[in-house]
Amino acid sequence: MAAAAMAASSRAFLRPHRRLLLPHAHRRRLSATAAASVSSAAATGARRGVVDVLRERGLVEATTSEALASARPGELKVYCGFDPTAESLHLGNLLGLVALSWFRRCGHTAVALVGGATGRVGDPSGKSAERPELDVAAVAANSDAIKSLVAQILGRVPEPAYQSQSKTAALEQNGQSLPNSAADSSEKMGSFVILDNYDWWKDITLLDFLKEVGRFARVGTMIAKESVKKRLASEDGMSYTEFTYQLLQGYDFLYMFKNMGVNVQIGGSDQWGNITAGTELIRKILQVEGAHGLTFPLLLKSDGTKFGKTEDGAIWLSSKMLSPYKFYQYFFAVPDVDVIRFMKILTFLSLDEIQELEESMKKPGYVPNTVQKRLAEEVTRFVHGEEGLVEALKATEALRPGAQTQLDSQTIEGIADDVPSCSLAYDQVLKSPLVDLAVSTGLLASKSAVKRLIKQGGLYLNNGRIDSEDKLVEEDDIVDGKVLLLSAGKKNKMVVRIS
Repeated sequence: MAAAAMAASSRAFLRPHRRLLLPHAHRRRLSATAAASVSSAAATGARRGVVDVLRERGLVEATTSEALASARPGELKVYCGFDPTAESLHLGNLLGLVALSWFRRCGHTAVALVGGATGRVGDPSGKSAERPELDVAAVAANSDAIKSLVAQILGRVPEPAYQSQSKTAALEQNGQSLPNSAADSSEKMGSFVILDNYDWWKDITLLDFLKEVGRFARVGTMIAKESVKKRLASEDGMSYTEFTYQLLQGYDFLYMFKNMGVNVQIGGSDQWGNITAGTELIRKILQVEGAHGLTFPLLLKSDGTKFGKTEDGAIWLSSKMLSPYKFYQYFFAVPDVDVIRFMKILTFLSLDEIQELEESMKKPGYVPNTVQKRLAEEVTRFVHGEEGLVEALKATEALRPGAQTQLDSQTIEGIADDVPSCSLAYDQVLKSPLVDLAVSTGLLASKSAVKRLIKQGGLYLNNGRIDSEDKLVEEDDIVDGKVLLLSAGKKNKMVVRIS
């Protein structure tokens, strides 16, 4: 009786916090009964579910229930959270966006939750120390930037090929033609919405939260979470603020489950403890079943190290923090041992096509990095759109030493943030010996090294090979009167701005 009364009190606590609703087009809510009907969908079952699709591509680490595998299109509202710890998401967040997109492509609703509230605390999962504290203005600015980025990426998820193929076959059997409009061709795609958890947390007091939610959290269970155990065993330990994070994230799931019908939370494998905290709160407070969780593997290379970390820092998804060219180049450089696995988890190519690409790598005459090029194209298109891919391809071709593409100052400036650069006065450059310039700009360490590279055919000015040690910089060499591009081999470059 006491437990029932506590649960009833907590359900009442949730009622005042219903002011944040989905946009009008998305207001159809899934009741707890509808959420639980996921488990009965197997009876109808001929169609492959989204979990099967994710699993065969290596995108499922664990699920809280196999009932998810039998969900029919439209039965799931799935959310993934993104804390605004920076102005952009990074490569580690990409799997969350890919997974949300697969749910959309299979007819379900995708919800991207930006942690405008939880971002002020910081998720301890996978961290060896507490995150640096961000001020309120920074969190708000980061949140806005991430919402815009997610909207761009999720807004261009392509229609699944199997829908088009099955639609074509069905229409051909009936002697009908394909619809031409975009609306017709995408009618089976699920919708998406972007939320900010600050919109409900701002109205909740600490005392109310402790009374109505905290009493259902068992400290022993919270301490047993893997992310907590690792931090407690560390030298710095864990602050109370971080310790409560799993309850904050769990309440997000509870709030959206009750008020918006969101019935699935997804995240990386390090989020399992936070996800199950949410399903447990829903079960205890609302006394209903039907809340599910799914985790995907972390994005790792074959050697076990994180994919997306470089000496220069994170691989950002926003073009404001990393150009499409640099982003493309990162995927173009993926080792052969990883490229097929990344094809499966990061692109929407069919598994049959990926298998063909894998087989092509084993054939005589295979051109190295051909599959990497396709991977780079697909992922860049998903993150930066067609325009970003065109920009990356144009820069890649134009900046290839020996390429015949005509360079312009805009193309060179486009990569200036991604390669070393310097500024020199016009009179310091014009008629200057190229050997001296290569040293003074820092491209190479000594004149002897420059002369040796010239003899080896590896020094380039604006992609043109330099054959003479006596080469002087002429007026025509300065692209648009603004810049020079020096290259030592294929990878080492220096942009020289002329002032």
